[in-house]
Amino acid sequence: MLACIGSSSSLSDRARLKRQANENLKQINNTAAFIMKTLLPTSTAGSLPKPSWLAEPEVLWSPWKLEGEALVSGKHDALRVSLQEQEFSGVDIVSDGEQTRQHFVTTFIEHLDGVDFEKRETVRIRNRYDASVPTVVGPVSRQKSVFVEDAKFLRSQTDKPIKWALPGPMTMIDTLYDAHYQSREKLAWEFAKILNQEAKELEAAGVDIIQFDEPAFNVFFEEVNAWGIACLERAIEGLKCETAVHICYGYGIKANTDWKKTLGSEWRQYEEVFPKLQQSNIDIISLECHNSRVPIELLELVRGKKIMVGAIDVATNTIETPEEVADTLRKALKYVDADKLYPCTNCGLAPLSRSVARDKLSALSAGAEIVRKELSAL
Repeated sequence: MLACIGSSSSLSDRARLKRQANENLKQINNTAAFIMKTLLPTSTAGSLPKPSWLAEPEVLWSPWKLEGEALVSGKHDALRVSLQEQEFSGVDIVSDGEQTRQHFVTTFIEHLDGVDFEKRETVRIRNRYDASVPTVVGPVSRQKSVFVEDAKFLRSQTDKPIKWALPGPMTMIDTLYDAHYQSREKLAWEFAKILNQEAKELEAAGVDIIQFDEPAFNVFFEEVNAWGIACLERAIEGLKCETAVHICYGYGIKANTDWKKTLGSEWRQYEEVFPKLQQSNIDIISLECHNSRVPIELLELVRGKKIMVGAIDVATNTIETPEEVADTLRKALKYVDADKLYPCTNCGLAPLSRSVARDKLSALSAGAEIVRKELSAL
């Protein structure tokens, strides 16, 4: 009797998993069709402002105002609001707006074994500012998924394609003090394997594009080319959904704006990593463009890749006009085929007010529509 019950249960589980796999495959196919028929699909690079009842507004990485079950439900309420604002603004590929996480790197690391958040050291972040960070004290591992339940919730709220951001391996190691591996490369490979586990579960939950945030790629060029891109490819190994890497010049915070003042009249950092990224298995490259000193012609180095081009400046409260957005897209189209261009933001919008962020996203959508009409008239 027990054996029969066990066998029946196993068959039932296998049938359920097969149905779920078929549904996810259908969703991926539907998403691919949507993106193919939607010229210049708009998206956001990452975070969006949180409601004032969840966290202090216009403050980056501010602590939660809620606790316990109130925090759990509050995060999902914020995610729902963020989604509605994206849809209202005309965003085509939506995200969670990072509403359920406090920090784009450490929130993921908090859920891993081998990292002590009580034991902190001061390290140089992105080779430009000092910060107190957690310490790697033993082998790093992931006991369970970090964001999958949040991704399932987002998937249940919309039929639009969804994009989910994870920290990249190199940016993760640059946000920690390593007292265990004592090797940036070894730790990066361990994180790449962990990220791959998470990414596969996010894909199974219905995520259509998985993005890895790698601002460190704009700094450590020798390491990026020696093993950083290889680690990133390990993180995407076996994925069938689209993958992206986001490389930018950061939020509009003082440490970043001060750094950019030292970079001269042209910012050519992308020139160091684009050639190898062009040869990588990453599908989409997300980069900064509008109101930036990045030479637009550097896009030639990644010709053939899909490009999420930053057409919205995240370091100012000034709202772009639709025509300004359109002008950025026209310039990018000299180097990127129209079916490979995804209008986007330069970086996350979290430090801005919700009204400013909403108006910027509306401008992004309106600017993309201008160029769509121009292309359809050709």
